Amino acid sequence: MLNEHSLDTLAGALAYAMGIEPPAQAAPANPDLVAYIDQKLGGKKADRIFMYNPDAVAQWIYEKYPKLTRDAKARSEVEIPMQTVMPSVTPVCFGTMYTGAQPAVHGITKYAKPVITIDTLFDALLRAGKKVAIIAQPTTSMSMIYLERNLDYFILPSIVESNAKAIELILEDKYDFIALYNGNYDTQMHHHGPESYRALAELRVNSEIFSTLSKLIEDHWKQHNTLVGFAMDHGCHEIDGEAGSHGLDMEEDLNIVHLYKAYPATEA
Repeated sequence: MLNEHSLDTLAGALAYAMGIEPPAQAAPANPDLVAYIDQKLGGKKADRIFMYNPDAVAQWIYEKYPKLTRDAKARSEVEIPMQTVMPSVTPVCFGTMYTGAQPAVHGITKYAKPVITIDTLFDALLRAGKKVAIIAQPTTSMSMIYLERNLDYFILPSIVESNAKAIELILEDKYDFIALYNGNYDTQMHHHGPESYRALAELRVNSEIFSTLSKLIEDHWKQHNTLVGFAMDHGCHEIDGEAGSHGLDMEEDLNIVHLYKAYPATEA
């Protein structure tokens, strides 16, 4: 069974969380995330959002290996099941995640990485005077499809350097919205299969990195109402040759589950 709410509901919910107008062509905001934000922040809005974007972590993998994601789950309060978009490949799905639009609308309908020209969450944030950063590795979708905007891009050679930059930016506390992309699980999944020890080791790394960053945010952003998300783009499945893939119209590739936690401000 496919999850009810589309990934296109996320951008509107993140805009709602920060009290800004959503991207022009975004779908209505995800009702489950909106309800959580209202409950946790008591009707107030977040002034910080940190999005950790691991690539290709399927819902079935998340549910089958709970010990490997327990750190991320321990740093979360709500699970938001979503159905990603077709074709379920990285640039298409990340295009929908941060525009709130279906692929035919945002313009990426196959595995290609052109710059998206329609209105995006990043544009909406910039219009509202927010300071935005994207952290990713070279040639990845997140390093390419949202270029040509007046935000700060940290395109670094490795995931280790990207995560170190995220720590630096958290400690600096000058960005209102940070998106950090990690493609380590996806890389090992493609080469060795979704349930290979190499891929599952990277899944655990994703979970641990998210937990570490969440702890830093909790400790250093006490004066902010903050929302933190563990938000993947699509799932995956095993193929012949003990390898992995995605892109098909099937539950394994389409069903994902995002994790979120809001931290109400505790200092003036």
